[in-house]
Amino acid sequence: MNGPTDSRLRGWLATPVARALLALALMLVIGCVFNADGAFFRWSVHRDMLRQVSVFGILACGMTVVILTAGIDLSVSSVLALSAVGFAWLTLPMGWPAVWAIPAVLVIGTALGSVSGMLVARMRIQPFIVTLAMMVFARGLAKVVSGGQKITNYVTGADGVAHLVPMPRIFGLIDSRVVGGNVSIVTLVFLACVLATWIILARLRLGRHIYAVGGNEEAARLSGVPVARTLIVAYALSGLMAAVAGICQAAQEMQGDPETGMGYELDAIAMVVIGGTSLMGGKGSVTTTLIGVLTIGYLQKILSLNAAPEATRLMLTGAIIICAVLFQRGRDR
Repeated sequence: MNGPTDSRLRGWLATPVARALLALALMLVIGCVFNADGAFFRWSVHRDMLRQVSVFGILACGMTVVILTAGIDLSVSSVLALSAVGFAWLTLPMGWPAVWAIPAVLVIGTALGSVSGMLVARMRIQPFIVTLAMMVFARGLAKVVSGGQKITNYVTGADGVAHLVPMPRIFGLIDSRVVGGNVSIVTLVFLACVLATWIILARLRLGRHIYAVGGNEEAARLSGVPVARTLIVAYALSGLMAAVAGICQAAQEMQGDPETGMGYELDAIAMVVIGGTSLMGGKGSVTTTLIGVLTIGYLQKILSLNAAPEATRLMLTGAIIICAVLFQRGRDR
């Protein structure tokens, strides 16, 4: 009598969602044990974790789409930095209103992603090489635009003297909280990105093409899937998400820093892999990526609460990626 039930349970435990949830549950148990004198049980800790992890999560949404095509995007952290610098430059020294600055930055991020996609799809260059080059290029461009310095509301006028200008309202709006101060706007932006990515992957023809290309590119081509266009759109979406993350990052830091976001691509990849999306492409979903985002977010928060050094967080993140990939490879055999 228990046979069919046990079989269904084992089948469910073998799903990516179940494994991702188990990893998240493990993090929550660890948080309860190492609770920093009860700090882990305060809602403010979880609220702040969601705010801190939201920028990474936005990057992870775009990374999920690219990895599903069996690609990788190492440039997201640099595109984020360029977008943060661009947004600060347009709204502070240039004085552009947000309704113009935001679309301009989104177009820049999407364009950079599209260039990466075209190089991968049309020139047949390995995604690792293309996005590594784009990572260096975008970071360099961010330094050129900013003059190698942070862009703040201290603006140098025609007389050569720095003047303090009012901070645009959009910065405070993006970094504000709603629902009685319990939910950050940037967290809502992250959830909106998750929803948009889910619609693309689960409800649109583009999503089916992305899975097909990642599963078997040659078979997809023979089946009539526009492989090149699909790859270009996938990388463009990653660039778009990086631009959104850059705007949020600038608002949170109240400045445009050309050095911001370094290493963020590692966290985004870790979140996608922990969520069960295969680095070989064709398998995964943004739903499990959301769980991966929470898992890494709680890991970082627990380490922070217990005063673990930054080096420990980096080493654990790297180890988690390796373990997750080894687990996927063993499962697929």
